[in-house]
Amino acid sequence: MRSLRLGMAVVLVGVASACSALGGDDTDPAADLATDLAAALSEHSLGEVPLSAETQRAAFAELVAPLDEVPVAVDVVDVLEVEEEGRAEATLAWRWDVSDTAAWEYETTVGLTQGGDGSTWAVAWSPDDLAPGLAEGETVGLRTLAPQRGDIIGDGGEVLVTERPVLRYGLDKTKVEGPQVARSARRIARVLDVDAAAYAERAEAMGAEAFVEALVLREDDALEVLPAFRRVPGALAVRDTLPLAPTREFAAALLGRVGPATAEVVEESGGSIVAGDEVGLSGLQARYDEQLRGSPGTAVVARGADDVLRTLFEVPATDGTDLVTTLSSEFQSRAEVALATLGAGAPAAALVAIRPSDGAILATANGEGAAGADLAATGQYAPGSTFKVVSSLALLRSGLAVDDVVSCPPTTVVDGRSFKNYDDYPSSAIGDIPFVQAIAQSCNTALIANADRLATGDLSAAAAALGLGVDHDLGFGVYFGQVPPAETETGAAADLIGQGTVLASPFAMATVAASVAAGRTVLPVLLPDHEVQQVAPEVPLTGREAGTLRGLMRAVVTTGSGRFLLDVPGEIGAKTGTAEYGEPNAAGDLPTHAWMIATRGDLAVAVFVETGVSGSQTAGPVLEAFLR
Repeated sequence: MRSLRLGMAVVLVGVASACSALGGDDTDPAADLATDLAAALSEHSLGEVPLSAETQRAAFAELVAPLDEVPVAVDVVDVLEVEEEGRAEATLAWRWDVSDTAAWEYETTVGLTQGGDGSTWAVAWSPDDLAPGLAEGETVGLRTLAPQRGDIIGDGGEVLVTERPVLRYGLDKTKVEGPQVARSARRIARVLDVDAAAYAERAEAMGAEAFVEALVLREDDALEVLPAFRRVPGALAVRDTLPLAPTREFAAALLGRVGPATAEVVEESGGSIVAGDEVGLSGLQARYDEQLRGSPGTAVVARGADDVLRTLFEVPATDGTDLVTTLSSEFQSRAEVALATLGAGAPAAALVAIRPSDGAILATANGEGAAGADLAATGQYAPGSTFKVVSSLALLRSGLAVDDVVSCPPTTVVDGRSFKNYDDYPSSAIGDIPFVQAIAQSCNTALIANADRLATGDLSAAAAALGLGVDHDLGFGVYFGQVPPAETETGAAADLIGQGTVLASPFAMATVAASVAAGRTVLPVLLPDHEVQQVAPEVPLTGREAGTLRGLMRAVVTTGSGRFLLDVPGEIGAKTGTAEYGEPNAAGDLPTHAWMIATRGDLAVAVFVETGVSGSQTAGPVLEAFLR
């Protein structure tokens, strides 16, 4: 308020008092007006309070409209009347709940003027009565302050997923109008290989100033389509960044992707996510979205006629927190390169690599044939003869020794069902052979002939000791496999050779190999900060048992079905596997899964190919490429 001249009477009037600025009645019109004004402002309007300039009512409604969704409480602090001038000033206290954790609080002074009859008062409203320093012609608004999304970190602190440059391809509708909108949209869609009809319909439906996004590409990928795209009227490529892995394929099914929130995500968020927010849509990005995303901030801004923004109040964004994993970019890249050796159009395939000493998951890769599914972690397949590592442990515990002689006939019959060895089983290994050679050559009939050595539960106990068939919450989707008790003699025989009701994922079989290498039941770890209480097996794996199993797996390489690995550096132990599945072809032959597991030093690997000739011929070359 300006300085008072001599002779002016200054009266401080309490809002709740009955004092009068004008004389002897018990009302205070100025204070009452201030109270009515505060109540109206708390409803984001000037209500019906009298104004000295009626045009200010509509002007205020337009000015405050961008803040309509922000709760506000306005209270009168005091009213200072200057009787001789016929005016007063009301001090208002404002509180805008801009966020759940922060409020914008300030005071403004609003002029009140007295009518000529001395009994009526009006509000002399001006823009700076809404917020200190707000000038005539300025507008106010809210801006969302985007947080920095957390990175996904790999083994040794290496950054795997971080903001990387992309180009957002689309149509700038400010550059085209009328029928040209649909024409340009269809041309853009054809260049980018997206649904032309749907994109054209969306382009026509959006506002005249909209950018209609069609596709987001990494800058490296964008070079292939840029020339044709540039020739389309209204086509625009906007530079931006997105959280991306080093390559499009890099652990894509596991890590997941980030993109605009879907309607379902918005609905399930309870208001914390709005349309247009970038969120995790799959994989780890979705499961840990809240941690990675952080929380947005909000700024109340004023925009002048020169289009310059200034901040009136700000609640800073809280950046997301990094997600730490054990993935190794070196091993993950090697796994993907190895799977690519299967060639274009290859069946679904996967590779998982674990570091036995600490259970760290170093690689979990899916081939192109997996079509985006995470078969490496969640696939459910008969593991075939790779499961003979488990069967060997069960038989060793029953008293069978590695040098004991077992019978390996070409076929054997159990309760009317005939079992045989795989098609290219070496004839030199038929007959009576040491148990170690039965495993090295992968003789089905030898193991089935010893099924009666095992009691109910022995096989599942051996599997549990090697980390198979016991679920744990590792912080991401994973299938540990199953080894249920057999219900028939033929079922028990099939289970021993990794068929029947036995199921496993590539992840589970890599865990089996890792447990053999470590000499204990390995609990795999992908997220070191995710606490997991390991379920201890009823009969733990002993160091002696693990040593014997390592010897059996080494024999596979030195004298058995894995001999092609002899020239690969390091001492490798392995086990091949082939498992029938599905429906027979015209010749009555069933398709087969191809498997191979291996250990080398502090590394355990499992390779799976959904359809192949055999473990050694189909999965074997992939494993060899990975270990080279």
